[in-house]
Amino acid sequence: MAANTNIKSMTEGKPAKLIFAFALPLMIGNVFQQLYTVVDTMVVGQVLGVNALAALGASDWLNWMMLGIVQGFAQGFSILMAQEFGAGNIQRLKKVVGNAIVLSAISAALLLVLGELVALPVLHVLQTPSDIIGKSLLYLRIMFAGLPIVMAYNLLASILRALGDGKTPLHAMILAAFINIILDVAFVMLFGWGIAGAAAATVIAQFSSSVYCYLHIRKIEILSLSKGDFSMDMDLDKKLVFLGLPMAFQNAIISVGGMIVQSVVNGFGVIFIAGFTATNKLYGVLEVAATSYGYAMITYVGQNLGAGHIDRIRKGMRAALGIALLTSAVIAAGMLLFGHQILGCFISGSPQEAERTMYVAYHYLTIMSVFLPVLYILHVIRSALQGMGDTVLPMVSGVAEFVMRTGTAILLPLLIGEEGIFYAEIMAWAGADVILVSSYFVRMRKYAR
Repeated sequence: MAANTNIKSMTEGKPAKLIFAFALPLMIGNVFQQLYTVVDTMVVGQVLGVNALAALGASDWLNWMMLGIVQGFAQGFSILMAQEFGAGNIQRLKKVVGNAIVLSAISAALLLVLGELVALPVLHVLQTPSDIIGKSLLYLRIMFAGLPIVMAYNLLASILRALGDGKTPLHAMILAAFINIILDVAFVMLFGWGIAGAAAATVIAQFSSSVYCYLHIRKIEILSLSKGDFSMDMDLDKKLVFLGLPMAFQNAIISVGGMIVQSVVNGFGVIFIAGFTATNKLYGVLEVAATSYGYAMITYVGQNLGAGHIDRIRKGMRAALGIALLTSAVIAAGMLLFGHQILGCFISGSPQEAERTMYVAYHYLTIMSVFLPVLYILHVIRSALQGMGDTVLPMVSGVAEFVMRTGTAILLPLLIGEEGIFYAEIMAWAGADVILVSSYFVRMRKYAR
């Protein structure tokens, strides 16, 4: 069995170079992931119209909640993998991977059932307009059916990243992006399957990326698992759940806040929903580098903590924050300069509809772009804490996001009208940053002692 040359230790070398080199392929991979999300939205908006775009937006947060729970568990499990790999405990690493696979399979099955059960009641609670609720429900049914596939990809990609391999998930995401785009065009534009075709294209693309990652993991000698690695170890499983559950809950509570915001947005009518959705579909593009730096910090901090290199964690944090803030400024400038042209790809309808939708979308995009550095600080520091094995305080920051997001969404529109909803995300990021920054300094002082 051949070794995987993409595996990399981050316990030696210049932190800035290591973090950026690790984050860059993830960033490119995230760009391709966002590409097929954007293409979904473009195809739906341009081919199926404003109502279908609004239906996609009305289902966004519930779909994101399930995906966030999946990603939370996968990232939580990978923290222990990175620490064991950094410490050189290969037998323990194999046991962690085997148990994580079993726990992930159980979680995916439970989430599939839960998602299908709650989809319609939640759409009603969110006051989804009657003329789009059918399309929203159909989209969610198909996406939730693919949750085991999404879990498989996220776990496999997290295993690779924990071992310092950011390139294989990149290649998997590029493959998925091209498959998704081709199937979007085929299913929606040629076969006329509507919003169901967009959902089916995404699920099939995720399946292809899962298979790609699995085939590469099979080549890694140190991950040649035996039957015993899959036998449940209660102490180990408790530790894995303790790491994964707070991250899953953090993403879930953030999503609940998003759904409350969506319920407020739904009360402003289909045009406002469509404009809000168009910008929300660029949210992933705005934070594409932030999530990449976050993955890099989980691996970097986890490996260095496992190796006992505390001073390298400090150096890595300073380097990551500098790179992240510079990146956020570049992305924000790009959105402010070219936002109208980008948003125009999503919006169709009569000239009057398109103009009103564009006004909502660009106004929201401008506010998000100006405050983007706040989001980048959040991702870097939260991920560093998670890499240290602390998933509880990041979860608390998720609760702070929930409080700030929902409070702003409910109260500010009463004072300044519809525009108030645009500041819900900004206040959520700021609330989380207050907790995360203070938590990081407290944690590092403990290590110093």
